[in-house]
Amino acid sequence: MRRCGVLLLAAAVAGCTGGLAARQAELSQWVGRSETELVAAMGAPNRFYDSGGMKFLTYEDRRTEIIPGTPYFGGFGPFGYGDGFGPYGGGFPPTATTLVCDTTFTVAGNIVQGFSLRGNACG
Repeated sequence: MRRCGVLLLAAAVAGCTGGLAARQAELSQWVGRSETELVAAMGAPNRFYDSGGMKFLTYEDRRTEIIPGTPYFGGFGPFGYGDGFGPYGGGFPPTATTLVCDTTFTVAGNIVQGFSLRGNACG
């Protein structure tokens, strides 16, 4: 199980009613704090790299949501049960969708300088 910080990050993505602005306000508390504090609270990042004297720590929030299928509206058709065009009788089957939000913190001199968000579940 991941540490509390990662759970808070996931909760911010999943249950945030204020959208992107609220998420950015939540994450901006880390700007100006030490890398040690960030990692202590959020756990080890999913990815990190160094470039030009700067560190980039990326935390990934990934979840799968199921979009319910639609019902069929029909009876027996010329090709079998439903409207005759497939096993779902004209409806659509449930669909699984993966939602991802990567939060990357920029660190220089052991101090968090900023962050960026990327993905389809950040707002």
